Amino acid sequence: MMKTISFIAFMLISTTVMAQKSQIARKELLKASMNQKVTNTEVQEITMAGGQAAPKHLHPCPVVGIIKSGEAVFQIEGQESIILREGEAFYEPKNVNILHFDNASKEKPLIFTAIYLKKGQEENIKFLNK
Repeated sequence: MMKTISFIAFMLISTTVMAQKSQIARKELLKASMNQKVTNTEVQEITMAGGQAAPKHLHPCPVVGIIKSGEAVFQIEGQESIILREGEAFYEPKNVNILHFDNASKEKPLIFTAIYLKKGQEENIKFLNK
């Protein structure tokens, strides 16, 4: 009887330890509402050299992304600029002017992943006149 209780206790402890080790951790990075049916996506890894700035632009489709390394100066027209750091997510709404998506470092590259959420055959990006 004592061996059976010990065995059951051992199994319960083992199962609990295994369950704790196998748990999946989730961290919310971004929530964005968009009024668009998505029929296809395009995912790109983009690298910008130290000190490089993207021209003023807009996206004909919504774009979500995440900073893989480095920091970006990000500004949507009509909003304050913010610094996006490694691991942070961003959202660029459809047809909204992006004034800044610049590498914040003069020396280190900025690497980010951009996911273009397309309804059809929209272009990824349109550059605005300066």
